[in-house]
Amino acid sequence: MVNSASFFSRWVKLSPSILVILLIVPVVAGLLGVLLPAFGWLPALGEDTFGVRGFEALWLTPGFVKMLALSFSTSLISTFFAVVLSILILGNYFNSRLLKYIQKLLGPILVIPHAAAAIAIGFLIAPSGLIMRLFSPWLSGAALPPDTLLPNDPYGLSIILGLTLKELPFVLLMAVAAMQQREIKQVIEGQYKVAISLGYYPFTGFCKAVLPVLYPFMRLPVYAILAYSSASIEIPLILGPNTPPTLAVAVMQWFNDVDLSLRIKASAGALVQILVTLGVLFTWWLLEQCVKKCSFSKLTNGRRKYADLIWRVLTHCLTLLVLFAIALALLGLVLWSFASYWSFPNAYPDQLVTLHWQSAFKQLPETISDTVLVALSATGIALFFALFALEAEQQRQKALSSAASLMIYLPLLVPSIAFLFGIVWVKELIGVDAVFSMVVLGHLLFVMPYVFLSLATSYRKLDLRYAKVAASLGCSPWKVFYAVKLPQLVPPILFSAALGLAISFSQYLPTLLLGGGRMNTLTTEAVAIASGASRRISAVYVIMQLLLPALGFILAWLIPKLLFRPRQ
Repeated sequence: MVNSASFFSRWVKLSPSILVILLIVPVVAGLLGVLLPAFGWLPALGEDTFGVRGFEALWLTPGFVKMLALSFSTSLISTFFAVVLSILILGNYFNSRLLKYIQKLLGPILVIPHAAAAIAIGFLIAPSGLIMRLFSPWLSGAALPPDTLLPNDPYGLSIILGLTLKELPFVLLMAVAAMQQREIKQVIEGQYKVAISLGYYPFTGFCKAVLPVLYPFMRLPVYAILAYSSASIEIPLILGPNTPPTLAVAVMQWFNDVDLSLRIKASAGALVQILVTLGVLFTWWLLEQCVKKCSFSKLTNGRRKYADLIWRVLTHCLTLLVLFAIALALLGLVLWSFASYWSFPNAYPDQLVTLHWQSAFKQLPETISDTVLVALSATGIALFFALFALEAEQQRQKALSSAASLMIYLPLLVPSIAFLFGIVWVKELIGVDAVFSMVVLGHLLFVMPYVFLSLATSYRKLDLRYAKVAASLGCSPWKVFYAVKLPQLVPPILFSAALGLAISFSQYLPTLLLGGGRMNTLTTEAVAIASGASRRISAVYVIMQLLLPALGFILAWLIPKLLFRPRQ
């Protein structure tokens, strides 16, 4: 029996509500803070009448339609490629060891910040990048870098490549995670075996017997990356065109412009960005309905194969190409970080030096300390509320309501570029001058959903028999929580903490906007340096961006082994 009068029990009871309020208030206030200036109400600039001049200015902006087209097409095409590649890999390596190896190889890509991935890909595909160097001059015949606009091409091909390579591991691993759920695993493996026993070829059998069951569980992650990629900042900013950029990048530039009157146009652009995201999601839903309607006859026609061998060879080639590109991008970063003079078309630097690392280390301590401090604060708060909210579920013996669960994931479903601008506007309106706490709050909005999601499964599967025995022996709810439950949850708590730190390390827009340029993290510095400074210094910053989350996951893996290793 839970003592409802204790302070701990009262706090646990309130935790889910506090958690939801902590997430929903900034997002709603942020959306309101964009809505009012978008319609012309911005008293700080002397604008106190409502109108649509922000939208008129937006429409008259040169290249506005192309901005919309870039945002729409790059998100839709990159997601399509990521989903198709995932289905090819899943279908051709289903129930195979290769799928586990690919999962292990692509898994670490998830924690690489988008900015770091964009810079690495930019190094790879640039006219003087590693790909061109490997094939020059013996195959390309080029003794000088070719005159091609890559990255920053006007059609967004570089953005599509960057988003596809970054989102492919997410879609693939979410699908694998769904396949490993006991009830789904039994269904799809049973249907696959029946299909194979009836003479269906493996890939055709997967598409006809497994995919229709599996795809509904992939839909939410797919919608999440559609929403993210349509309003992404880091990858289009580094790999995309500048004249014009995507709408999200343009909105960010207007907002940061010294001409404060552009904030009305920026707010109108943020609202239009929400419509673009909704349009992308609706288009994908329409495509799903078309595929569902058109594929019904194909699924039931009894045909046993559809060029399975060709699909298998194509999958082998594409998988190797993706892994090769990722490995080459990482190798390029390391080489550039140690390169002294590296003339084209040499595939290897003339000399390796540590000068760039020494130079960066003189400038990095404060940046690294700010990065880690913000990440630890946001992750600590997220863990605190996630643990108590999950404890509240167990005490009530009832899961969070669907509405509360949706609110926890709200910051991931609404384009961040929309509500973050609003938060800045509200912050200025009420005169809040805090920098560190606002940046932590901005990071918390994105860290909390991932921490809650990663911790919830382990907490809900916790064996409660130990807790019941402890309670029957007279232990208070608080003692049962910290002395019985938490020790059993050390590994998932550490993994959630590492994931939260990785998410915080990768945040660019919340740091830039809510920090007001007065706080720098590795990600903001890396993006700033990537736009014009030395490629060698950029490589050092990107590698540091990769090492910090990697260190977190190594500690999360190592600490439980040291704490719980068998003693003689």
